Amino acid sequence: MSRLVVVSNRVPLPDERGTPPPGGLAVAVHAALRKNGGIWMGWSGRSTGEEEPQGLTTLEQDSISYVLTDLSQADLDEYYNGFANRVLWPIFHCRLDLAEYARQEMAGYFRVNRLFADRLVPLLEPDDVIWVHDYHLIPLAQELRKRGVRNRIGFFLHIPWPPADILTALPVYEIIMRGLAAHDLVGFQTDYDLDNFVGCLRREGWGDWSAPGWLTAFDKEVAAAAFPIGIETDDFARLAAKTDGLELVTDMQQSLNGSALMIGVDRLDYSKGIEARIDAFERYLTRNPDQAGKVTLLQVAPHSRSDVPEYLEMQGQVESHCGRVNGAHGTIDWVPIRYVNQSLTRPTLAGLYRLAKVGLVTPLRDGMNLVAKEYVASQDPSDPGVLVLSRFAGAARELDGAILINPYDTEQTASAIGRALSMPLDERMMRWRKMMDHLESHDVIWWCRTFLDALRHAPVDNGALTVDDTA
Repeated sequence: MSRLVVVSNRVPLPDERGTPPPGGLAVAVHAALRKNGGIWMGWSGRSTGEEEPQGLTTLEQDSISYVLTDLSQADLDEYYNGFANRVLWPIFHCRLDLAEYARQEMAGYFRVNRLFADRLVPLLEPDDVIWVHDYHLIPLAQELRKRGVRNRIGFFLHIPWPPADILTALPVYEIIMRGLAAHDLVGFQTDYDLDNFVGCLRREGWGDWSAPGWLTAFDKEVAAAAFPIGIETDDFARLAAKTDGLELVTDMQQSLNGSALMIGVDRLDYSKGIEARIDAFERYLTRNPDQAGKVTLLQVAPHSRSDVPEYLEMQGQVESHCGRVNGAHGTIDWVPIRYVNQSLTRPTLAGLYRLAKVGLVTPLRDGMNLVAKEYVASQDPSDPGVLVLSRFAGAARELDGAILINPYDTEQTASAIGRALSMPLDERMMRWRKMMDHLESHDVIWWCRTFLDALRHAPVDNGALTVDDTA
């Protein structure tokens, strides 16, 4: 079997015992790397300040080489905080109003991709299979090709791909499209994202389907398919089942005084729809004054990208929304919204998911949203909660047992909250079972294996790429 080389912006390092950090992606990719040996390359998380980064740091463990490169402060400002997170992220999430394009930051983005390519090429062997992850590294394959690399290269986009009308606002639109076409296989979260990508090619006359799963793009052949990422379904279910005695979960249950718990867990990001969710909960309380004291929303929203001004501003806005609702509807012995601005451990989250009667996953736009899947996997099979899910999350394409809502429609979301809280047990069990069956057969190991099988077996010349859904 060929050696696997994974490249991502950050590298999740294992602990001293070789255990990967929590999270499905890290677990699945570590398992694939251990199977055949390989390399995981990315940014070390360190800055060299004003100096140019020198050399690589390599850690060896369980037949895996973790290859880390430092970045200069200019690299971080321009590549990461700049072009990646202030241009690509908002545009890919259809927020043109938040995109701030600067030519210097664009140059930094491509400079860091050249740096990654320069440092990766000497490490490669002829039969290596290369797997590149996410929007930070779209140009990497093209840079590797320029340096003579002929290995198979696959790319997986973890965030949404926008429609052509949105993406064409990007000043380097064609360069980004050509960067993706330099791969042998391009993977997206959903069929909608794949359709949007093909629509971008068609709009400009750059390419189209030439066979099922096989595109002609910029006069070359590119395999493309949807590979919806999963979670560690069985592990997460077992973890949740063991959390009944967890102190923080027990304390939470006691403090509710019999009120039903709803939970939202998100990074503090404008794409997550947290403010719209709070508005919908407020509308529900206004329309149902008899529910005062009978339902509580726990909103967990850890800090993210604190170096980007929009995220600092959003923190204040969410806090203001929570304060307004609590001030208008709260009582001496009941606070409608409990807002936690910090990260919680996996066992704690699993226990809180299991305790919650309703999971509110209502992003304005999301590539997949694994919180939705974790919530489902955490439920008690004999008394499962109800998932209220935005139709603009990738997970909505799979979890057909959820109540789907438009997060921009405050009235609809408020009605969905009421429906979820009053849903009878037999309907809850039916909906949950349908979703859980899907998550068990399409977990993160299935996702990883399916993508790598497609990459390793995709024809070099014209041919069809097939994704076996029963793999």
